[in-house]
Amino acid sequence: MKKRILYGEANYPAIVRENGYFVDKTAYIEKLEFVKNPVFLRPRRFGKSLLCTMLESYYSVLYKENFEELFGHTWIGKNPTPLHNTLLVLHLDFSTIETGELELMEKSFDHTVNLALQSLVNRNICFLEDKPLLNPENSSVSNLKAVINKIQDNKLPPLYVIIDEYDNFANQLITGHKDLLYKQLMADDGFLKTFFKLLKEGRKTGTIHNVFITGVLPVTMDELASGFNIATFITLNPNFENMIGFTQSEVNLLLDDIYRDYEIRPDTRNEVQDVIKNQYNGYHFIDPEGEAVYNSTILQYFLSWFCEFKTMPKHLTDMNLKTDILWIKRITGSNPELTQDFVTQLTTQNSIDYDDTLLTQKFNMSRFFEKSFFPISFFYLGMLTRKNDFALTLPNLNMRRIFVEYFNELHHIDVSTRYGNMMQHFVRTLDLKSLFAGYWQEYVSQLPEAVFSQVNENFYRTTFYELCSRYLSRWFTWNVERSYPKGRTDLEFVGKFNECFAGIRMVIEFKYFSNAAFKKFNTSIENFTLIPEDTEQMAGYVEGLKKEYPEAKISQHVIYCFGNGGFRVFDTDPLPASNEPVS
Repeated sequence: MKKRILYGEANYPAIVRENGYFVDKTAYIEKLEFVKNPVFLRPRRFGKSLLCTMLESYYSVLYKENFEELFGHTWIGKNPTPLHNTLLVLHLDFSTIETGELELMEKSFDHTVNLALQSLVNRNICFLEDKPLLNPENSSVSNLKAVINKIQDNKLPPLYVIIDEYDNFANQLITGHKDLLYKQLMADDGFLKTFFKLLKEGRKTGTIHNVFITGVLPVTMDELASGFNIATFITLNPNFENMIGFTQSEVNLLLDDIYRDYEIRPDTRNEVQDVIKNQYNGYHFIDPEGEAVYNSTILQYFLSWFCEFKTMPKHLTDMNLKTDILWIKRITGSNPELTQDFVTQLTTQNSIDYDDTLLTQKFNMSRFFEKSFFPISFFYLGMLTRKNDFALTLPNLNMRRIFVEYFNELHHIDVSTRYGNMMQHFVRTLDLKSLFAGYWQEYVSQLPEAVFSQVNENFYRTTFYELCSRYLSRWFTWNVERSYPKGRTDLEFVGKFNECFAGIRMVIEFKYFSNAAFKKFNTSIENFTLIPEDTEQMAGYVEGLKKEYPEAKISQHVIYCFGNGGFRVFDTDPLPASNEPVS
C-alpha cells in the first residue's frame, strides 16, 4: 500500500499505523534525555504536537508491546535508550483552555488537567488498580498531588509530564490587552503558579522523571520563573535547531519516496523543488549561516495535493497560514502608526533590525507591544527569521504574500476588482509590457504619496509578484531572488509543467531610480534606453538557467521604475512568436 501524506495529523501512532510518510526525528529523543525540564518554543504548524505524541509513545509503559511496531523503522528503534516504555506519561494540551474571567480560566484549566489525570489512571490500571482518589470537582493541583503521592508511596514508575502549547491561553490575554487578567493569572498564589510549583516539587522528589514543555512565546515562562525556575530553555540551542521542521536533505529523501511511490514524472522534480523551497523553506532559528528549514506542516499541504493529483495546487499558500495576519493585527494594532511603519518597511525592504539580546532573553510582558519588540515577537511567531546577526527578514514567499496583503489592507489598496481584463490579456498574449503597464496604472496609482519615499526594487518586485499570483496561479509559479552561478534573478514567471505554458520562463530584472536620480540622466522616460550593463547582468543569470533547464523557452526582461513618475519595460530576448496562447 502506498504511503500517504497525512496533512495535519499530529498523532504519532496514527501516522505509523495509517502508513503515513514520516521524517525521522527520533535521534533527538536521546539528546533530550540529557536535558532537565526542557522548554522548546517554535511557531505554530511546525510539528510540536507531533513531537509530543512521539515522546509519549516512546516513554509510556502503555506502548511497551508496540515498541517494534511504532519505532522499529526509526533511528531510536535501532538505538533505544534504557528509558523507553518505562514511565507513566501525563500529556497535557493547554491550547484547549478557555480564556475569560479568572474563575472561568481556572475552571477550564482544572477540567483540562483533571481529564488528562483521569485518563492516565484509567489507562494505567495495572499500576494504579487501587486508584488514587480523583474527584473531578477538586482542583487539578489536588488531584495531581493524589497521583504523585500514589506513585511515590508504591514506588511506581515515575511520571513524565508533557505540556503542549503551555502559553496558548496566556498569550490570548496578552495580545487581547487584558493586562489585569494576565496579572491575576500570574499571581504567586494563583492556580497556574501553584500547579508549576507542584511539578517542581515532583521533580525534586524524583516522582516526576522529567517535564517537557512546548509553546510559541517565552512570555509566560518568564512570569512563571518563581514557580518553575528549573526550566532549561533549548529554543536557541544549536543541538535542537532542527528537531522539528524539515532540512533540505530530509525533504530530498521525502521527495525521492513520493516520486517513486506515485510514479511521478522525474523531469518535474527540479521545478517542484524550486517551488517548495521558495514557498516553505527559509527559517533560520539560530544560525543565519546554517541550513534553513521548511515549515513542515505547510509543506505537507502542498505534498498532499501533489500526491493525489500529481500536479501542484493552484494556490500555494495554505489557508491556515492566513490566520497569522491576526497575530500581526493583535500585536501591532495598539498603535496604527507603528503598524504602518513596521509592515511598510518589511514590504519595501524585506529586512528589519533587531536586538539579539532581546531575542535570547526571556520576554517581559510590559515591553511586548513596544516597537523594538515587534521583530522579536514575529521571530517567535515564525513570520520573521534571521537574515544575519543584525537583521531579520521574511523567510519565504508565503510570508511575503501575507505582509503584502496586510500592506494593501492598511493602505486601502484594491487588489480584487480592477485587474481581470489585464490578466486575461496576458494569458492570451504573454505580453509582459502590457501586464506591467496594467499593474502600474491600477495598483501603483493607488499608493499614498508617503509610500514613494520608501519604494525600491524590492517593493515593485514583491507587489507585482503578489498581484500576479492572485490571478495567474493556475498557469504559473514564481521564483524570487533565485540563485545562479552569476547572481540572483529578481523575478521569474515559471509555466507550470502540467499547464499550457509548460517550459516557459520569463526572467525579469528590476531597476529602480528615485526621481532625483532619474533627473541626472537628463532624458525623458519615453527616451530612456536600455543600459548595457543590465543586459550583461541578465545574460549571466540566463546562462546558468539554460544549463539547469536546457529545454526551457526563456525570455528576458528589464523593468526600470522611476520613482513615482513611470516605468520602461525592455524585452532583451523576447519569446518566439510560435508560443501558443491559451485557447
